[in-house]
Amino acid sequence: MTVSSLFHCLVLQGYFIRQGRAVVKLKLWFLETRPQFLILSVVLAFLGSSIAWYDGYFHLGYALLAGFGLLLTHISVNTLNDYFDYRSGVDLATKPTPFSGGSGILPAALLTPKQVFWFGLSSFLLAIAVGVFFVLTTGWLLLPLLLLAAVCVLFYTPVMLKMPWPEWVAGLGLGALPILGLYFVQATHYTWHAVIVAIPSGILVHNLLLLNEFPDTEADSRGGRRTLPIVMGGSRASLVYSIFTIAVYLWIIGWVIAGKMPVFSLISLLTLPFALKAIKGSRKYRDMTQLVSAMGSNVLVVLVTQFLLGIGYILAGII
Repeated sequence: MTVSSLFHCLVLQGYFIRQGRAVVKLKLWFLETRPQFLILSVVLAFLGSSIAWYDGYFHLGYALLAGFGLLLTHISVNTLNDYFDYRSGVDLATKPTPFSGGSGILPAALLTPKQVFWFGLSSFLLAIAVGVFFVLTTGWLLLPLLLLAAVCVLFYTPVMLKMPWPEWVAGLGLGALPILGLYFVQATHYTWHAVIVAIPSGILVHNLLLLNEFPDTEADSRGGRRTLPIVMGGSRASLVYSIFTIAVYLWIIGWVIAGKMPVFSLISLLTLPFALKAIKGSRKYRDMTQLVSAMGSNVLVVLVTQFLLGIGYILAGII
């Protein structure tokens, strides 16, 4: 091999090493967002847009942009939660499950706390930019909703988790408000119809957080948090979870009977068997195997119920 060939080989080797490091780094950033949970934002955007379409206000460009803004907001929530949990020591004491315990990126020292903090804050600022665009183009009535959502994002982990019953903040900020926001940017107004459909989303996301908190009760307690499993105890908290889960289905049935939701909304009741399985598992929260299985069923209930509800609205508009 000539000196020139050896030089080119070394250059190429260095290039591929740098490329490999860049890919690994990019993967770390991706994992830090907790992508498996971001599916919720996609489903929320779909449901909110389905309701707007049913009412005759669908706007594809606005739906996609608002969905992107919601995704940025969700990324901000996840990464800032990781940052504050690491700083408080909560993440170092949790027992991770597939559905709780953080990303594990910071405890493993794969990224620095400063990097994660600025990643979360940057995502939030980009989401704010999307929100400002919609306020200017669709109306100032969107601003109170965005301000409330911003409070939920920034203060959920450092402040609101230390207040009694913090689960409602997640239910509002990543459940009901996104539905109303997606609807507003396309319809340029709110309706009681949209509020009625947003309530089940709020309850479902509330329950998503609630059940996922059971494995972290000890660690959260050390961090000064006041989640329902800590404040009420496991038995009562699982009862609250059960009542709220059943309430979602009763809410949908009731408003279909009242004529305020289309009959096709009842397709969302197909997730009821998974809900009953989650309820049963939540009552056996001391058995980690049963609890993790219930958490998996709960994730299906949260995502698929809302997806089917959106499908129901599309079917109602077509048929």
